[in-house]
Amino acid sequence: QVQLVESGGGSVQSGGSLRLSCAASGYVYSKDSMGWFRQAPGKEREGVAATGRDGSTVYADSVKGRFTISQDNAKNTLYLQMNSLKPEDTAMYYCAARRGPLSTLSARLYNYWGQGTQVTVSS
Repeated sequence: QVQLVESGGGSVQSGGSLRLSCAASGYVYSKDSMGWFRQAPGKEREGVAATGRDGSTVYADSVKGRFTISQDNAKNTLYLQMNSLKPEDTAMYYCAARRGPLSTLSARLYNYWGQGTQVTVSS
């Protein structure tokens, strides 16, 4: 049974920082590609950042230079460091995993999803 559990969300003021974590279990973590997605009320889920098992990373244009995705294979944990947060970053953030080598922001290509962690940025 694949499990992805996110944590680290919260409320911050504009310009602040948060680090999200995603603890993975139930499969061989190092063989999967991982990603972070977000969904705001009334909007579609969008890809934020992803990392592939080939070492590649990809970011949405809206977060480039502000967010950094990383992983600790020893801890089976994926991270998303979010700096210079803006009110438009407010959303539920989800961790996802896929059985493929390449990083991608296409949600339909991911097989497993966490329950999400809420991020709220106030102006």
